[in-house]
Amino acid sequence: MKLHQHWFAALLNHWFGPAISHLLLLIGIHVQDPANPIRMHVAMSIVVFLLGVILVLLLRPRISVDKPGASQQIAEMLLTNPMGFGIRDLLVESAGHVGEACVPLVGSVAIFILLSNLLSVIPAFESPTGEKSVPLGCAIIIFLYYNYQGIKHHGPVGYGKHFAGPIWWISPLIFPVEIISNSARLLSLTVRLWANIFASELLYLTFVALLTVPVIHVSATHPALGWALGIFPATIPVIFVALHIFVAVVQAFVFTILPAIYIGLATSEEH
Repeated sequence: MKLHQHWFAALLNHWFGPAISHLLLLIGIHVQDPANPIRMHVAMSIVVFLLGVILVLLLRPRISVDKPGASQQIAEMLLTNPMGFGIRDLLVESAGHVGEACVPLVGSVAIFILLSNLLSVIPAFESPTGEKSVPLGCAIIIFLYYNYQGIKHHGPVGYGKHFAGPIWWISPLIFPVEIISNSARLLSLTVRLWANIFASELLYLTFVALLTVPVIHVSATHPALGWALGIFPATIPVIFVALHIFVAVVQAFVFTILPAIYIGLATSEEH
């Protein structure tokens, strides 16, 4: 059975599908549906990327030192704000001057996740972070990056000692535990983001269905009563949209503060 495709995914597959399938075949990857190799979450990730580019292009000419507009102030609040919840604030607080240099990469991942989480608020779109491979990709980037910062700061041998603990004679016991703990962060980052966004969207769709189906059934026999009850599926889901926005922002914040902590731990002088 052919699954319903989003119009943007269908458009991308129409334009680039055969070429992508051919390239994947050349590297030994066999696509189940060669005519439609671009899946929904990939198309939605491209939408998020394009949305981010458009927002930057709209913001850039409006940047002013003397008269910052509302859009500029919102962008600056994402980086630093009086509450200390900005991307730069969290990185500097956790990793000091090293965190300052990490703002471009960690900030890019955080903003991508924020836009991805919020995308499903727009009707007919889905959050790409609701598909586990997208959070996994973001987690891999963060995992490789903070370990790279640790190696860069301490050197390969020094960073290896970071996992051995301060007491040499129990290092054989501590080292494997620390390696497993460090690797588990990859799973933790992935599952936390994916599960929360997936559950939030599922909760919204479930309640919409529970409210809509009875109204449709009543409308078939009692049109006037159906119109009266129609207010519930029209208004109550707004609560779940607000809940989803809250979850989206919180998960983007979590995916900022945890990398900041990991970078701080990886570059710390204390072992």
